[in-house]
Amino acid sequence: MDHKDYKNICTQCFPVIHNVGSFIKKELGSVSTEQIEVKGLNSLVSYVDKTAEEMLVKALAEILPEAGFITEENTVEQGGKDVLWIIDPLDGTNNFLHGIPHFAVSIGLLQHDELVVGLVLEVNSKELFYAWKDGGAYRNGDKIKVSTTPTLSEALVGTGFPYKVDDVAPLIRTLGHFMRYARGVRRMGAAALDLAYVACGRFDAYYETTLSAWDAAGGAIILKEAGGMVSDFRGGSNYLFGEELIASNGLVHKEALKAIKKNFRI
Repeated sequence: MDHKDYKNICTQCFPVIHNVGSFIKKELGSVSTEQIEVKGLNSLVSYVDKTAEEMLVKALAEILPEAGFITEENTVEQGGKDVLWIIDPLDGTNNFLHGIPHFAVSIGLLQHDELVVGLVLEVNSKELFYAWKDGGAYRNGDKIKVSTTPTLSEALVGTGFPYKVDDVAPLIRTLGHFMRYARGVRRMGAAALDLAYVACGRFDAYYETTLSAWDAAGGAIILKEAGGMVSDFRGGSNYLFGEELIASNGLVHKEALKAIKKNFRI
């Protein structure tokens, strides 16, 4: 596959992701307490997540029959291929279940360990963020770029709180640092959208721990194609499977990474 193939694959995903988004939106407010499963502390799942994932798997398999899958809800055999769809059918499940209109569908395509296509749809606003390798990043057809904010003191920083953590002290130290030295901190509850928001300049930086590949795959390539930077907490490239991620406009990356290393004592 090359540049033209990536663009074609990306555009073929538009009706797929919008169809799944429409299904999720239709189910908003319809999930009863009895229909919610508890995967872990603060980690919930419903038939909506599972049905949305099944819809994605079926449609994406038709686009690329040779590709495998890495999925959140394990509705299909995982991995084992050189080309992999990495999907989160409903990023922000807690927001969805509580009627908070901020949740997304995320699709990433990995080829030989490199992200080559990404799409993130905010279900309520129908904002579709997307990108393919060497093709730039877009929101509903308009090209997007990261912000030009030069310093952390002027930056709006996004973050997330992990579902489970053994030691909260590093999280509290890091949050305190950004509360004190950045312009503001936001916790929105959907990692894929946090990355998309950095890509379009709404956030200047974003960091989070205890992430999975499906949280990051769709948004990470969108961010990079928009001119941003993404790394793990050591400044390396293991952000997709390393469970920790810092993303930025590039200009504040070094400053934000220094704070994370200090407060996580890396």
